[in-house]
Amino acid sequence: MSDRRARVTRETEETTIELTLAVDGSGSASVDTGIGFLDHMLTSLAAHGLFDLTVQAAGDLEIDEHHTVEDVGIVLGSAFDEALGDRSGIVRFADRSVPLDEALASVVVDVSGRPGYHWNGSFSQEQVGAFTAQLAEHFWESVAMHAGMTVHATVAGNNAHHEIEALFKAFARALDDATRIDDRRADAPSTKGSIE
Repeated sequence: MSDRRARVTRETEETTIELTLAVDGSGSASVDTGIGFLDHMLTSLAAHGLFDLTVQAAGDLEIDEHHTVEDVGIVLGSAFDEALGDRSGIVRFADRSVPLDEALASVVVDVSGRPGYHWNGSFSQEQVGAFTAQLAEHFWESVAMHAGMTVHATVAGNNAHHEIEALFKAFARALDDATRIDDRRADAPSTKGSIE
């Protein structure tokens, strides 16, 4: 197995982000985005996906959190894309459902090289503290489009904190499953001979 790691930086007029990702990690995280709830969710993603993740982000939070959340998603997606390379040997497909109290989130992923994001759900409250709940869905769309993944995600419940946390945990488990190396496979998991 190759060293499936990536370091991605992105700097715009709105944000500056530095991120490192180890797909085959132990779940360690060091995250500082300036958005407490996002830090909590990214730490949960690392812990439950067994990814090693560092994120240092500075954004125009004086305006709102949208640019920072979106750009961290872009950078995380780009890091998965870089770390997985040509996807040789991966399982590719996975689905996970994760409950958190009354909430239930389901995520189906195809790490196919073809970006697509399909969402079926809504959050019960508009805000979780200072975090705009809808941005959780937009974050994962940004990840999917830049990682080259097809994603179908759903969530239901009556507490937005629980719904979003279940969503991040479902993504963590599905991504861990889909990106695992299948010892029976040496090439890309496609009848075409490559993933694109």
